[in-house]
Amino acid sequence: MKLGTATASLILLAASSSVDAFAGVGSSSSMQLKRNSLNNEIKKRGQGLSMVATNEVGDGVKPRKTRQERLEAASKGLQVHVVGLSIHHADVEVREKLAVPEHEWNDASNELCSTGAIAEAAVLSTCNRFEVYYAATDAREAMARVTEYLAQRGGLSVTTLRSNLFMLSGDDAVWHLMRVSGGLDSLVVGEGQILSQVRQCHLHSIEQDGCGGKVLSRLLNNAVAAGKRVRSETAISKGSVSISSAAVELSEMLSMQDLNLPFSEARLAVVGAGKMTRLLITHLASRGLQRIAIVNRSLGRPAELAEQFPDIDIEIKLMDDLWDVVGRSDIVYTATSSTDYVIDELLLEENGLAGGRPLMLVDISVPRNVGEDCKKIPNVAAYNVDDLKAVVAKNTAMRQREMIEAETLLREEADAFSGWRESLSAIPTINRLQERADFYRQEELKKCTRKLAQNDSLSSAEMEAVERLSRGIVNKLLHGPMSHLRKTESVEGKQAAVKELNSMFRLEETATKNGRRNTAARNNGRRR
Repeated sequence: MKLGTATASLILLAASSSVDAFAGVGSSSSMQLKRNSLNNEIKKRGQGLSMVATNEVGDGVKPRKTRQERLEAASKGLQVHVVGLSIHHADVEVREKLAVPEHEWNDASNELCSTGAIAEAAVLSTCNRFEVYYAATDAREAMARVTEYLAQRGGLSVTTLRSNLFMLSGDDAVWHLMRVSGGLDSLVVGEGQILSQVRQCHLHSIEQDGCGGKVLSRLLNNAVAAGKRVRSETAISKGSVSISSAAVELSEMLSMQDLNLPFSEARLAVVGAGKMTRLLITHLASRGLQRIAIVNRSLGRPAELAEQFPDIDIEIKLMDDLWDVVGRSDIVYTATSSTDYVIDELLLEENGLAGGRPLMLVDISVPRNVGEDCKKIPNVAAYNVDDLKAVVAKNTAMRQREMIEAETLLREEADAFSGWRESLSAIPTINRLQERADFYRQEELKKCTRKLAQNDSLSSAEMEAVERLSRGIVNKLLHGPMSHLRKTESVEGKQAAVKELNSMFRLEETATKNGRRNTAARNNGRRR
């Protein structure tokens, strides 16, 4: 479509005016116009122009958030924190009181977020750790609510709880999760089960009833990716890499001492038939296991294990036969999800198994399946997950070199998340820059349309073309600064770029003026 002479003049004037105003170099004498009301023609065409600038919402389409709402959402500044306890900081007596079954992780997260002080939350509960990852704007208030929840859940005093808890914020919390996912914080360095558990934590956080949110779900996803890199690019997972394998090493190492019997000759049994039992049998099989008894509440899972390990003679018994199996076994591993003791001093005495021939009990469950009082019984050697520390010390020493390489990879993933997190702080600056540019564009466009208001040959389509042209000029001018802001990778570089743009375009002044106008509008509303 060809534009008339007046239209061409209007386009050139609008373009030059927008650029001059945005750059702050416009001539006051040439741009001075009277602030008279628009005549009817300008009003009519202004209505046409407003249709171009307005985001109309059709039926059935979710309304878009306003620019102010998006700005406020981006300006919240959610920071990541972690509160928890692990085998490195807390005894098993405390850990088991806070343990949460996986199917209840989202319930716990929702309860934490319901306090109002926490925006996002995710729970990770395993046999060796209980950790709550959360994002909040007020760290002190959120910490108080988390501590309150944990004390109530575990029936613990705040004093006892805090003496066992660790608390990390910001980059420290991010680094901790990366090390957890990479297996560097595990009892057995490099164990693979924790990566699967972190992955489940991420998957639960993004479920419909999850509380992961934008920040926390991104962090957990990055952590899973980091854990995969560590295991694929280093040799840290070679050798004994799970609690189950450490339990096998422990019983093998102490068999002669506690039973006066070579491990290869010991009669073995395991109570429970879950994932830990499967891993346990896998490691026992690597040591030449030929026969083992499995005691379980039902026959289904033991039968599945028998199919998975056809070369091993697996005897399947129900819980009614527990004491018969214990009575004819030398080493009994316990790995059930029971919250009560399966074996304790009283039960052993009632079944005539206290103080008789030597018996080794290796409990790899949290909550514990074997009572602490079993250690007092003569000829009974009882061990739990805390006792596995001695076994894994040599593994840690052997993997020091791999740990250094793994930490380098983890640091890259942690920096990637921190860079993304810092990029969120650039959103308010980008929004203010766009708002300031669009404000000048509209102001100068009004001046141009007033000057040529007497020209009746301008159609609505031509006015829309002018509108699009002015927007295009502004967008091209802003493309460079905003691309630079988005592409800056380092956290320090991102912060410097934000500061430079704020100073260059005086964006903080714009934000302050807008805040004053909003406050004045609210005050006027109250007076009315």
